[in-house]
Amino acid sequence: MSSYVDEITLWQQKRESELRDPDGWLTLAGLFWLEEGRNTFGADPANALLFPETAAQRMGEFLVTEEGVEVVIAPGVVVTCGDEPITRMTLSGPEMEGPVLAYGSLRWFIIRRDGRWAVRLRDREHPALAAFPGVEYFPIDPSWRVPARLVAHSTPVTVPLPTILGTVNQTPSPGLLHFVVQGVEHTLIALNQGKSALSLIFADATSGKESYGSGRFLTVEAADSQGHTTIDFNRAYNPPCAFTPFATCPLPPAGNRLPFPIAAGEKKYGDH
Repeated sequence: MSSYVDEITLWQQKRESELRDPDGWLTLAGLFWLEEGRNTFGADPANALLFPETAAQRMGEFLVTEEGVEVVIAPGVVVTCGDEPITRMTLSGPEMEGPVLAYGSLRWFIIRRDGRWAVRLRDREHPALAAFPGVEYFPIDPSWRVPARLVAHSTPVTVPLPTILGTVNQTPSPGLLHFVVQGVEHTLIALNQGKSALSLIFADATSGKESYGSGRFLTVEAADSQGHTTIDFNRAYNPPCAFTPFATCPLPPAGNRLPFPIAAGEKKYGDH
């Protein structure tokens, strides 16, 4: 019992350390959708993309084409990439992972969601980081570590996964996880995560009350050759959108809303 509690306590400490990271979710300061053509950015409200007041008034512009995104920095403004000053750079394109640019405490890079380019901005001195009080958890309860069995889909399956943006993404699912709580069998749609681990996005009767309203995430160890694995609800955690309005989180797929309370894992945080 004590060793298991220690194990989950260490997991909670690692989780909070990740949230306090200067490049973690608490430092997000903006999400700017780009239009085709020129998109000026800086602290001047006349810019198409309004950066925080710590930025230069006119920092430059993003050039968006069908091929990707370039940035052109305004004369006299020192923006760096890997500690090297830049004046013009390709930030994103087919199969390209965009580099991170820096100006003072600000960091930004390009993301692509639902066929659209966007600038994700971080501020390593964001007030939310300094004010972060930590995450509250339900009491650690070993009974919420339940055996499960993965029943694979007979053919490749993708499930419609809604997002907080109002869009829907088709996401691969390896199968259904079957498990028993208080003598009743339930199922959750498993999602692929990397080469081995499974991912769950679920809601339950605590959602919107004790836990985050849009559901929680959970990583499950890969099933063995017989399909056996374990769902440890004590490791359920909030999605990024619980901590910032600038995340683009997926929501639980249809079928992953459990009718009973799961009093385990992270409780809700803030008002997002």
